Amino acid sequence: MDEFWQWLAQRREAVRMDVELIPLADLKRWGFEPGTGNLVHETGRFFSVEGVRARLGGDGAATWDQPIMNQPEIGFLGILVKEIDGVLHCLMQAKAEPGNAQGFQLSPTVQATRSNYTGVHRGGAVRYLEYFTGPRQGRVLVDVLLSEHGSWFFRKRNRNMVVEVTEDVPEHEDYCWLTIGQVRHLLQAEDLVNMDTRTVLACIPLDAASEAAPSGGASPFRAALLASLRGDAPAAHDLPELLRWFTDVKARADLVSERIPLGAIEGWVTTRDEIRHESGNDFSIVAVSVSARSREVTQWTQPLLRTRAEGTIAFLARRIEGVVHVLVHAGVEPGFADAIELGPTVQFIPDSDGSPLTAGYQPYLKEILSASPDQVRYGVTQSEEGGRFYQVLSRYMVVEVDHEVPPHEDFRWMTVGQLVALLQHSHYVNVQARSLIACLQSIW
Repeated sequence: MDEFWQWLAQRREAVRMDVELIPLADLKRWGFEPGTGNLVHETGRFFSVEGVRARLGGDGAATWDQPIMNQPEIGFLGILVKEIDGVLHCLMQAKAEPGNAQGFQLSPTVQATRSNYTGVHRGGAVRYLEYFTGPRQGRVLVDVLLSEHGSWFFRKRNRNMVVEVTEDVPEHEDYCWLTIGQVRHLLQAEDLVNMDTRTVLACIPLDAASEAAPSGGASPFRAALLASLRGDAPAAHDLPELLRWFTDVKARADLVSERIPLGAIEGWVTTRDEIRHESGNDFSIVAVSVSARSREVTQWTQPLLRTRAEGTIAFLARRIEGVVHVLVHAGVEPGFADAIELGPTVQFIPDSDGSPLTAGYQPYLKEILSASPDQVRYGVTQSEEGGRFYQVLSRYMVVEVDHEVPPHEDFRWMTVGQLVALLQHSHYVNVQARSLIACLQSIW
């Protein structure tokens, strides 16, 4: 780890990214489309900022408009792995994104949209992409299409992949080999491991037998967590029962969301510097100018989504028959392809007035925010993906309780292993829950 920190410091010193907030009118190659008012790139690629109108409930009891990012391209999030001295290592990248609060983060081997890797940005080639496309150069361990933020993206998906190779891999100074254990350990650091790394890590089942405990052994909670990751662990509900519940919640969901022109959304205003809700709360769309020496393109401008307060993303956890269970929420978001995915117990951003679902119905928020320090098994500030979001930070938490909590029809206790099993399929587990699954695996 000492060598890792030295390497990361060298990359931060050698490569700088300068990011400046600018007026919307100063965007280059971006503009508001005549007729629709959508904020689009001149090529028609990358992504666009459009509008969405959502109606919840057959009588339209909750109806709202909001901006939403539309990026129909499926990107690659890929980690290359290789056995070195008998231990599986991940090829990780030190990468700066314009929306990162701390500059560099630990990113997957490949993190690229189709516009990136097909050269629409007129930049250099994406390194190591050949291991994840075309004829396979290795053994595919994980390959699944997974969603991104359903409150801010319209039906966006990425291909999450892990590919194992045996041959030598060309080296590059922006990349280093770390064991899976080291990467998980780094999830204890504030805002270092980026969202895309977390979502891919969550898809890798944790082999308890291969995880060596640090000196002094694992904590009792960790022992119960390792049991939770086993497929045969005792569970409060078996997987077929959980799937029937989830299907029932989806069948009862009464959400209709449709794309509308950005210029037609109600309750939002466009100022010199941002597109924001008329209340002054909720998220906004801002513009940045970027200069970066180590990217495929060295200078550009782009829109980013910004929130006004740090969020709280949390699982309530409870040991049931000696096995850690987490309380998951079958939650509705307007950008999901299937309306509902399984998310954390709490997914909350203060001052979110534009959408009833952004603030959300949070029956367990008080339980999370009032937790005593000895209940908090994980509490680290992490960021969302810096290529589309401007310094969007949330406190990711796992809070253990030793008592029953009031039941709710849209929540169920699940083992972590059950969630990881569902991650082999699309449209089940949202990106915030996937991040928390990866964070759970860093707990000793």
